[in-house]
Amino acid sequence: MRSEMKRLIAVLPATLLMFLLLAPLAFAATDYSEDAKEVVSGEGSYGLANDKVVTNAWFIALLVVPLFILAMSLLQWRLEKRKDARKAAAKKLSRGEHWQSGW
Repeated sequence: MRSEMKRLIAVLPATLLMFLLLAPLAFAATDYSEDAKEVVSGEGSYGLANDKVVTNAWFIALLVVPLFILAMSLLQWRLEKRKDARKAAAKKLSRGEHWQSGW
């Protein structure tokens, strides 16, 4: 409980500073420009985000996130397997058993 409180106290000022720095950007998106003939539409570098674009983006996200989780889980499984083999070898050597190799 005490360490959680210390973490909260450490992270809170950074979070508040981030919100204060990013707030003007959020309000600037709806600002009128004197040179522009209309309100800034929020159109991104890709173009207009219609229903098809949004749907395709979500389908990609639905595929990428589970594949990323699967890849990281497989990586962790392999690393744990190597760690367990290393521990078993160290335990075997500490008991005085030596590697048996040769003819």
